[in-house]
Amino acid sequence: AELPPPYTAIASPDASGVPVINCRVCQSLINLDGKLHQHVVKCTVCNEATPIKNPPSGKKYVRCQCNCLLICKDTSRKIGCPRPNCRRIITLGPVMLIPEEQPAQPALPVQPDGTRVVCGHCGNTFLWMELRFNTLAKCPHCKKISSVGSALPRRRCCAYITIGMICIFIGVGLTVGTQDFARRFHATYVSWAIAYLLGLICLIRACYWGAIKVSYPEHGFA
Repeated sequence: AELPPPYTAIASPDASGVPVINCRVCQSLINLDGKLHQHVVKCTVCNEATPIKNPPSGKKYVRCQCNCLLICKDTSRKIGCPRPNCRRIITLGPVMLIPEEQPAQPALPVQPDGTRVVCGHCGNTFLWMELRFNTLAKCPHCKKISSVGSALPRRRCCAYITIGMICIFIGVGLTVGTQDFARRFHATYVSWAIAYLLGLICLIRACYWGAIKVSYPEHGFA
């Protein structure tokens, strides 16, 4: 289905002063003398209807492919052409009317919300759709992970170093304080190993966050 056909709200008079309008199908002149109170007029050449006024309240015009002018509810999504030789089912889009007295305006492209970020790996710029910074992002160009902003890796690095050192100190304390106990109960060595292992894992994670590449917004943080 096409948009409702354009029409002339106030018909222009011809040379003799009689109001006329062009047919929207065959472009022939239609005499409007005595018909200005109507919403649509019929062409005497092609017998098709042409609107000359806004549709009634709650209605809209739709032109079928067979040139039949239909008037339906403005909430209609499907209508059927009544002509016996057509019977076409017209599916209407969710957005139909543009005010007829105004020229149609091209729709402005919708800009997605986001921030342009410069990748810390390849230097290319990509659109970051998160509403907050200090998160991890995957560059669509080089496919590598980086942190958007330096606050997140800095916090994570400090946290893992702190936890790792605490675990190592606990391991050292267990080693020194439970040596005699461990000679009799060998399961004590497991607690030592767990403490040292947790400390080592945390320090490795701290190295990861300390070495991660950082990507920054093009215009800095707001």
